Amino acid sequence: MAMLWAIALQLRALGNTLAPTPNFQPLPPPRFYHNGYLLVSSNGGLNQMRSGICDMVTIARFLNVTLIVPQLDNTSFWNDYSQFSDIFDIDYFINSFRDEVRILKDLPLALKRKVEAENLYSMPPISWSNMTYYYDVILPRFQTFGVVHFHKTDARLANNGIPEEVQKFRCRVNYQALRFAPAIEELAKKIVRILREKGPFLVLHLRYEMDMIAFSGCNEGCDNQEVDDLTKMRYAYPWWKEKEIDGVAKRKAGLCPLTPEETALILTALGIDHNMQVYIAAGDIYGGEKRLSTLRLAYPNLVKKETLLPPEDLSPFQNHSNQMAALDYYVAVQSDIFVPTNGGNMAKVVKGHRRYLGYKRSVILDRKVVVELIDAYKYGKISWDEFVHRQELKITSSFIPQKPETLLNVAKRRKDLPHHPSAKRQGATSISKYTSQALTPLLPRFRYSMLNEMVILLCKIKSAWNFQYTYTQAQAA
Repeated sequence: MAMLWAIALQLRALGNTLAPTPNFQPLPPPRFYHNGYLLVSSNGGLNQMRSGICDMVTIARFLNVTLIVPQLDNTSFWNDYSQFSDIFDIDYFINSFRDEVRILKDLPLALKRKVEAENLYSMPPISWSNMTYYYDVILPRFQTFGVVHFHKTDARLANNGIPEEVQKFRCRVNYQALRFAPAIEELAKKIVRILREKGPFLVLHLRYEMDMIAFSGCNEGCDNQEVDDLTKMRYAYPWWKEKEIDGVAKRKAGLCPLTPEETALILTALGIDHNMQVYIAAGDIYGGEKRLSTLRLAYPNLVKKETLLPPEDLSPFQNHSNQMAALDYYVAVQSDIFVPTNGGNMAKVVKGHRRYLGYKRSVILDRKVVVELIDAYKYGKISWDEFVHRQELKITSSFIPQKPETLLNVAKRRKDLPHHPSAKRQGATSISKYTSQALTPLLPRFRYSMLNEMVILLCKIKSAWNFQYTYTQAQAA
């Protein structure tokens, strides 16, 4: 026994010599969330709510308040009664920032009873506000009332003039913490698997559902009866504020979604392989198969989740438009090429997600230029060869370079509105590098493909170097 004990001691000493115990730094003190509680009622469709939730988590983080899991909009046009946990992985969301933001599923019971007995302080934050507004105006209200309820969440945080760490945190919330619920993610992966078995695929966000056409007033290609139906629908919803719309002028300004016929023309002009699978990420297309016939003729491998999956797979989600949209979102992020025909919330968020994952190929169309070219071709002002070879329709790497900022896919700086607390009025001194276009003119117009490849290569080299460095350190230890 004594000999065994001596051997054990010698082995222990040898182990300490070969691998000395590292000097661990003490853990930082626990963070206290003492500034109050934030209740949130999201508004809009899936991606409008998603963007708003990102802003709310970011605001909670930098105001040091406790966020209660957001309530989703159950009163919008789509009549979807899904709760947060029906769409997102709620536990993953809460734990993603456990050391940075305190997120609870509900208010503490005693505080909940107090709020129910008294009047809850509820307000909409001013849209496009920067952090100064939240520090100077909103934080004192938390300190006064303890619990504050935001009943509007869309576009409540500015895109410009906010610190870099705030921008980075928003991205982490959007593209890391907001993971879809397991049931949605499992089915979405099945769709991607079915598509991948047949080769590469393009996701077309064809935003040509009846509600979009009615809301936007864009009637291109519709007959008189359809125009009348769409107008009646627009007047039927009082929260759609714009009623009388000049659809022709709006289309020429590039503010209308492309029609299925226009989309077929543009995909063909861009040289998209006619045998490629084209997955339509959208609801029911207005006009049905009649409006899709031209697109289907050009791209016969036109599919949707409803054609790829048996009805029993989709039945749990079919009466929930936001859950159906979540399936399309996942597939769009995973696609080989993403082409949105409208500049709405899904187009923006998916485009950003793909960029975050490593600049996956996304074709972003300048609809104003596209419509001008389509009309010139349609009315015989230019030939098909001229249409195809126009500089405006050349595609390099990931983007259509209508102009340098479109080539780089850089977020445009939003104009400052006089009645909003803009960055200029609140004394912001710099614009985040994520929205700056200062370097855009320095880049060659059609050299982005080479630049993109160099960036990816450098990232791979850096990653490999970091791994080798860590491995060498481990060996040295």
